[in-house]
Amino acid sequence: MNRIIWLGMVAVTLAACNTVPPTNVHQPMTARPVSRSEGAVASGSIYQAGTSRSLFEDRRARYVGDTLTIIIAETTSASTKSNTNVSRATSASASIPTITGLPGKSLQGIGLSAESENSLAGKGDAAANNIFTGNITVTVIEVLSNGNLLVSGEKQVSIGHGTEYIRLSGVVNPYFVSTANTISSANVADARIEYKETGAISEAQIMGWLARFFMSVLPF
Repeated sequence: MNRIIWLGMVAVTLAACNTVPPTNVHQPMTARPVSRSEGAVASGSIYQAGTSRSLFEDRRARYVGDTLTIIIAETTSASTKSNTNVSRATSASASIPTITGLPGKSLQGIGLSAESENSLAGKGDAAANNIFTGNITVTVIEVLSNGNLLVSGEKQVSIGHGTEYIRLSGVVNPYFVSTANTISSANVADARIEYKETGAISEAQIMGWLARFFMSVLPF
């Protein structure tokens, strides 16, 4: 029984090590070309109007299954700074004069004073800088009704015992596609760009599940 439990734990550990990181890009990540000859009327023994392409037209992506190279050039920079300084000071004084003929002579001539001061000082700074460059070739997975192209793709690079995953999806306007069939990521609408990795290096940067559990339940 103990051996079965031990083998089960080893299997779970190995499965966790080989788990592909989840993604938020549009699915599917690739698509096979759709045959455009279906339903087309034969127009000749050699020339077929349904599958022909002009000899002088460019090879830009326009159909499902066509590929398109996206040049990733993402640079983001954001910073914020806040400074708060509030102060408040109040004072009050009172005295009982000495007047003859009044009761409570022991209290006459006593002076009272009170002072209060409140201050608040706060300061905060935050900054973020991100740079992501590279190239990835994606596949047209859908042609929208207005002619825009929904593209999606993934690139896997395995180095040693680790694997890097580069994923991208978004909507491309064919007007912005260059004659070399490339487009900048800045011209991709609804872009979802991911860079994730698996392996010993990435696992070393993740807190263990038991430590995360105690950090979420302990009040101190």
